Amino acid sequence: MPALAVAEALRAEGAEVAFIGGERAEAELVGAAGFPLHAISVEGLDRSSPVRAMRALVLAAAALPRARALLKQIAPDAVMGGGGYVAGPVGLAALTLRIPLLLTEADSRLGLTNRMLAPFARRVCLAFALPGRSGSRYRVTGRPIPPLGGDRRVARERLGIAPDDSCVLVFGGSLGARSINLAASEAFAGAPFRVLHVSGRRDYAELSQREPSAGYDLIEYLALADFADALAAADLVVARAGGSVFEIAAHGLPAILVPYPHASGDHQSENARWMSEGGAAVTIPDAELTAARLLAETVALLKDTARLAAMASASRGLARPEAASEVARELLEAAA
Repeated sequence: MPALAVAEALRAEGAEVAFIGGERAEAELVGAAGFPLHAISVEGLDRSSPVRAMRALVLAAAALPRARALLKQIAPDAVMGGGGYVAGPVGLAALTLRIPLLLTEADSRLGLTNRMLAPFARRVCLAFALPGRSGSRYRVTGRPIPPLGGDRRVARERLGIAPDDSCVLVFGGSLGARSINLAASEAFAGAPFRVLHVSGRRDYAELSQREPSAGYDLIEYLALADFADALAAADLVVARAGGSVFEIAAHGLPAILVPYPHASGDHQSENARWMSEGGAAVTIPDAELTAARLLAETVALLKDTARLAAMASASRGLARPEAASEVARELLEAAA
């Protein structure tokens, strides 16, 4: 998603953009956004399984000649690595072909691929200021996000939410977050406020068997434009603490964050701490999440309008809505 946001900013400047990726979400999203996608076969490095880790390394080595061939075919003026395992062979191929390389890091720590490529990159654009990552090579831009949602009134009209209703948006990624899904479905079953619960595909069938109450909308998945409307219409968000914290902040929303406890390097806890220490969020550890706690925290925030407004202001203060444009400018300078 950050790469797509940068690609849109580049396209707005008249640049041509092509993607090299795998067979996960990019296979659907890149084409839908109107960009060409060239596929290579790679896998993430599974450090818990020596066999799967060895397979990933073999695939990465085999992908290097394919990446070099694609770059010769595409003939780009600059290459951006998005930090995932696909970026490893492509970034290395760019370096061997002397093509300027720029890296982006969306999390609160450098991933393995970026740690390996950073010493050779023209610039590393960071979502957060990171200890030991300073100097001219590193620049804090924030995490690139899609364009902000539209007008709150229009968004509420589209979603059928009255102007004076309090609205809580619950989400956890395209697949969903099971602990949040289960807690929210129980906590908000008879809530006296509107709930937009985007469950994700994994738990939707199970949750949809429960009898919904008035004002509780269970949604399997929202396209980007519809999700932007949901953010524009909400008063409070309940979510994980991945890269979406930057979208939450850009929309000036208070949040209840439940970091995914098994995220790489526990970066979601760091993301949640950034929001909480900035006064924009309340953090509930995943192990402490219950329906009763979630309902109590939500009701307390919605009743305390002064605190909710202060959190919204703090959230806007953390936002970096121009991140995609800033990364795009860095790429255009590298290309020149």
